[in-house]
Amino acid sequence: MRGIITPKLDVFLMQVNTAIADAKQQGIPFSAEAVRTGLNNLSALLDNKPDIELVRNDELVLTDRKIPVRIYHPAPTEKLPVLLHFHGGGHMCGSVELYDPISRQLAQHTNCIVICVDYRLAPEHPYPAGIDDCQYLLTHYKTLLNGLNYNDKLYIAGDSAGGAICTTLVMNNVENKAVKIDKQVLIYPSVDYTMTSASIDENGQGYLLEKDKVTWYFQQYFQVENLHDDLVKKASPLFGEFSNKMPETFIITGGCDPLRDEGLAYLNKLKAAGVTVEEHHFPDLPHAYMLLQSLVEEECERSYQLIGQFLR
Repeated sequence: MRGIITPKLDVFLMQVNTAIADAKQQGIPFSAEAVRTGLNNLSALLDNKPDIELVRNDELVLTDRKIPVRIYHPAPTEKLPVLLHFHGGGHMCGSVELYDPISRQLAQHTNCIVICVDYRLAPEHPYPAGIDDCQYLLTHYKTLLNGLNYNDKLYIAGDSAGGAICTTLVMNNVENKAVKIDKQVLIYPSVDYTMTSASIDENGQGYLLEKDKVTWYFQQYFQVENLHDDLVKKASPLFGEFSNKMPETFIITGGCDPLRDEGLAYLNKLKAAGVTVEEHHFPDLPHAYMLLQSLVEEECERSYQLIGQFLR
């Protein structure tokens, strides 16, 4: 069932949809540069940037590359849990810099040390390069915390593609005794790269995230034309093995999101496996609403409060 959007976004979506229609009429193809610029332009709507007592840039150094991170410690004199933050952007866009206000809000509302990571992006670095970077952070994050107060509680959080990363890391490490993820937070997560849920068609036009763009994102990420390719289904967390060893999970979904149904399906599979799950559904919000904070300020604040309650 197609969602009914909040009136708060009517003007914004009218402008976005006019721009999309103009680009299609002119035959302008998708490009990595254009979609990155488009997402980065949303930074103007992320105007709430709380002061965090300690913020520093760092990096994980490997033999063949460096993985940049930004660390946020809201109370440096306290031993706090660690929250690894994986940003969204279709595995092609997004950055620590764009998501800086969101990382700050997470640190403030959860009272956790937040580590946000600039994992590698497609098409320059297709699947599984970004997953490999995030896995390396998961197993080596403590090396970034020398001299900082922290405890052994570990949480992960991600929106959209960041949710895909969280769920992939959980499945890949469920039997890894060296990794213990205590809780995960998923915000309108992407968990089915085959794009087979009904909401993809119901909400796939007019609500910021368009079906044809999602298809193109995933084609770049996996370097395939056909999303029914075995690799694509195998990489989709929704079709992986579920276990009661998975961490307690909080999922936020939006009624006007093309990815709504896959998030709900993932939630139901967790419950069926015996995992403790909390959920919150915003019936009138689209995908990526957390990047539209100045337009849906109350809804974003409510989201941060709920995440804070879940992790505290």
